[in-house]
Amino acid sequence: MIRVMIAEDQGMMRDALALLLDMEDDIEIVAQTGDGETITDVARRVRPDVVLLDVEMPGRSGLDAVGELSRDGAVVLVVTTFARPGYLRRAMESGAAGFLVKDGPVEDLAAAIRRAVAGERIVDPALAAEALNAGPSPLTGREREVLAAALDGAAIADLAARLHLSESTVRNHLSSAIGKTHTRNRIEAARLARDNGWL
Repeated sequence: MIRVMIAEDQGMMRDALALLLDMEDDIEIVAQTGDGETITDVARRVRPDVVLLDVEMPGRSGLDAVGELSRDGAVVLVVTTFARPGYLRRAMESGAAGFLVKDGPVEDLAAAIRRAVAGERIVDPALAAEALNAGPSPLTGREREVLAAALDGAAIADLAARLHLSESTVRNHLSSAIGKTHTRNRIEAARLARDNGWL
């Protein structure tokens, strides 16, 4: 049996996936979580063969958990609604075995689980082509952090306090990110970075 854990914040989607995958003769759902903060703890407790991982979850992004899960021995398949090239690149660079968009049939997901356990890498072909054309994120880690914090429109002083940086450092990172993204202001830069999956 292939032991599968599902990390998905939408309860109805999580339950439906579990129900449908449990109907497969060789797949057993051993755990579920809807909270990004608990992903690695649950996985370490149940030791699944495969983790189906959503990207956008409360508390912690699924992408932030990929590396830990992979190092702990799980095969990670990112299954998301957000077909963003930057998400694909980050997931694969962190050790994911595959990246799939949620709009496919469950039979394809079951087949992807089997292929990933057999050692294959599975990526939606259209998204792979788009990711290759998009190239890597031009942003540094600190620029991404500052832009992510700027998404809510907070003032520079608030961003500086939240990130434990000086106001001039925050301004410098924002200015650099605006230049690299060829946008007019920090809100546009943050939205563009988010939409490309760089945050």
